[in-house]
Amino acid sequence: MGVFCYSDEYTSPIPPARLFKALILDSNNLIPKLMPQVVQSIQYVEGDGGVGSIRQINFQQGHQVKYVKNKIETLDVENYTYKYSMVEGDGLLERLESAVYEVELVAGADGGSINKMKSTYHTKGDIVLSEEEVKAGKEKAIGMYKVVEAYLLQNPNAYA
Repeated sequence: MGVFCYSDEYTSPIPPARLFKALILDSNNLIPKLMPQVVQSIQYVEGDGGVGSIRQINFQQGHQVKYVKNKIETLDVENYTYKYSMVEGDGLLERLESAVYEVELVAGADGGSINKMKSTYHTKGDIVLSEEEVKAGKEKAIGMYKVVEAYLLQNPNAYA
């Protein structure tokens, strides 16, 4: 089994508290609304959204991935940190034992935020993830951030 870790940072004009509320705490409602062409629904299949809860993301028909289940490992609302593990679904794509994602939002100097993301992939056997696969995953994550950010910029009272 191989272990691959990737980190990235993304700067946003949205303050951490507001972005965290929209992107993490209310994503089950907001993401399907903002990205209906990709995400059909997000619901908790175990728990109430706190640590230990399992959330299932169902993707639209025709999407490469049908669904994934993520387990919330850490949720710190005061420090804007969130960690979850992909525990089931097409997202593992027969190549991964598991994947762990960590998000930390910190205040930026300009009143916005710096979003620190870390992904850790545990591959099956001697499988190696290519740079293209990692880049595609990063682009999807940043694409979702950009959609939420655009919504918050257009709706200054949302999640305030």
